Amino acid sequence: MNRNHKLVNMDLQRFAPETNTTTTADLAPAISVDFTTRLAENIRTLQEILGIVEMEPVPAGTTIKFYTETVTLADQVAEGEVIGLSKVDRKLAGTKELVLEKYRKKVTAESIQKFGQDRAINKTDSALVAEVRKQVKVDFFTNIESATGTADSGSTLQAALANVWGGMQHKFDDKDVTPIFFVSSDDVADYLGGQNPVVVQTQFGFKYIENFLGLGTTFINPGITKGAVYGTAVENINGAYVPATGGDLARAFNLTTDQSGLVGMTHTIDSETASIITLLFMGVIFYAEDLSGVIKSKIGETETTYTAVESPTGNPAQQGWYELVNGEYVLTEDTTVTSGKTYYVASV
Repeated sequence: MNRNHKLVNMDLQRFAPETNTTTTADLAPAISVDFTTRLAENIRTLQEILGIVEMEPVPAGTTIKFYTETVTLADQVAEGEVIGLSKVDRKLAGTKELVLEKYRKKVTAESIQKFGQDRAINKTDSALVAEVRKQVKVDFFTNIESATGTADSGSTLQAALANVWGGMQHKFDDKDVTPIFFVSSDDVADYLGGQNPVVVQTQFGFKYIENFLGLGTTFINPGITKGAVYGTAVENINGAYVPATGGDLARAFNLTTDQSGLVGMTHTIDSETASIITLLFMGVIFYAEDLSGVIKSKIGETETTYTAVESPTGNPAQQGWYELVNGEYVLTEDTTVTSGKTYYVASV
């Protein structure tokens, strides 16, 4: 059976984009590459400053675990007796789920017309990136402030840092470690008010002073509580990230990234709202794994210790003794010893 074939000459030119139309391909090289490269370089530099050898890639939804660790050594025994068991007690102190975080914002046609394409998009992208970096810092310092190690208070910033350094020597006395510290910007401002200036550097939004007071790299942040000083070993700090460019994800959203895969970004045109959309993917965390290895001290505070008085006699009030009332130590008003009551003497 014969069949007649009719050739249809389609006007394909009718479906082609208009001349000079800005496409995603035009936007990505100019903007996405620049921002992803800068962000990834910042993260890697911070990684080096924190002493993290390698960032660990983990799947989205991975639970990061923080611990406290104590070691109890058994008493020594005589020859031939049963040797007691020493105990390493490692308790879970907290967790955080690491997810691939998604951020989106758009720039309107009016903004582009007013400021120009590059300026309008770059300016708002910079603001978006700054907030993303800020959240990484907030999570990190929240982890640091969960410290369970303690050191004596110090009357000044220098004294508190020295006490933290001393506490770390006890904690890591059998290890070759590098100290790193975290202080409030308010306390550093107080210190600088009467001292020679120091060189403050910045990476990934983190401000730090190298070898501050000869003790070690010190990070400065207003999020740290004023009067609190923290320190740990560089070797106790880890970093992890959710790869932002894994296979299907990168292809589905046409993400731009560098070889690290730390950050993924793309720009698309939304014709319905006459806007350009920025889409950013990133999941990065820095944390101290052993919170008992994060040592805390306080500035200008002295801790009062209350010790029970053995075999109390005489006038308790006159001797300045305390008694425990509703969980608080208060000066006793007893002029004679009350049988069965515990009295305490305060010491600093």
